[in-house]
Amino acid sequence: MTDLILFYVGLALALFATGAFLYGFWTLMRSTTLSERIRELAKLLGLSREELNPILSAREHAWEQGGVMNPAVIRAGGKTHMFYRAVGADGVSRIGYASSRDGIHIDERLPYPVFALANDERDKTRSFAHHSGLSASGGSYAGVEDPRAVVIDDRMYLTFSAFRGWDSLRIAVSSISLEDLFAKRWKWSDPVYLSPPGEVHKNWVLFPERVNGAFPVLHGFEKDREHASVAHLSTLMKDPSPYITSEAAHRDTVNSRVWDSRIRGAGPPPVKTKKGWLVLYHANDSREPHRYKLGAMLLDLLDPSKVLARSPVPVLAPDTHYENDGKAGVVYACGATVDGDTLRVYYGGGDKVVCTASSSLSKLLQKLVPVEKTEHVLHPAFLPV
Repeated sequence: MTDLILFYVGLALALFATGAFLYGFWTLMRSTTLSERIRELAKLLGLSREELNPILSAREHAWEQGGVMNPAVIRAGGKTHMFYRAVGADGVSRIGYASSRDGIHIDERLPYPVFALANDERDKTRSFAHHSGLSASGGSYAGVEDPRAVVIDDRMYLTFSAFRGWDSLRIAVSSISLEDLFAKRWKWSDPVYLSPPGEVHKNWVLFPERVNGAFPVLHGFEKDREHASVAHLSTLMKDPSPYITSEAAHRDTVNSRVWDSRIRGAGPPPVKTKKGWLVLYHANDSREPHRYKLGAMLLDLLDPSKVLARSPVPVLAPDTHYENDGKAGVVYACGATVDGDTLRVYYGGGDKVVCTASSSLSKLLQKLVPVEKTEHVLHPAFLPV
């Protein structure tokens, strides 16, 4: 009899505690601002920032005085190699290089840029003119922006945005052998342009391996939230004919009540897992259009145009001072590595500094919601204020 009484007392206390928690959670969600709700919910799913952030900041060199951000990364030869975007005093973006054995503490950082668009003979005739009436792209008015990197067949392929004013923002790719990279012989191949001239495109990424013998290029997401736009190229050594046409960039979703109603594009190159291709992506929404957040989705391994699952809330949002000190409200990821079960993401904070955050890969995958259910989830972040 005593055991039975204790059981019912314990059950009553458990129900009371659960009810109190749910009531407190409901009250919190209804009484706080949207930013506060997103911040609290992101902690449940999100990446953990490195305490040493930022891990890279601007230096006195003229070519990187204006800020450093948005690094492409690969893990090779026992090191994390970072190819970061640097904005110079002349308003031109170039690519700098740093490396780290543990992926956090910088062991080497070169005092000169390792890649610049002006090295391409086809680009020397193009002028880097400021465009009146339009703000700079990430603080610059020309050059090589927002690189991503993958290794395929002992070569590193670097995709980037070639910016020459808002009437021409093209996607290009160059490559270098790992042997030359390790020796710091910066013998890059001539840039190959994937998007047509006279159009504006950003955030295209290569997959880190061939699929069905071709090089897949993720270049956008469809409005239905169930499909990604993927092109397949036979080679990366010459301009495709025809160029990749993309109408999926910066599309508003059919559901305006989700946190990512406007997907800006992919972040780092897709990460291959047993469950599918993990894609981190940039998004915002009409209620917080000034805040770039980072989400996660899963694509089918055999058909990467099919979205299987996605995160119901951001996995990273711009909530620290170093993510708001430059261009306020920006976390912009371009690189990621996997070591065992640790996913480490590298991103630009406020278009000024380089930062990193990490998560358990398996736990992150477990928290993704099947895509057919995401349209029916009433996220507490979007309850009436």
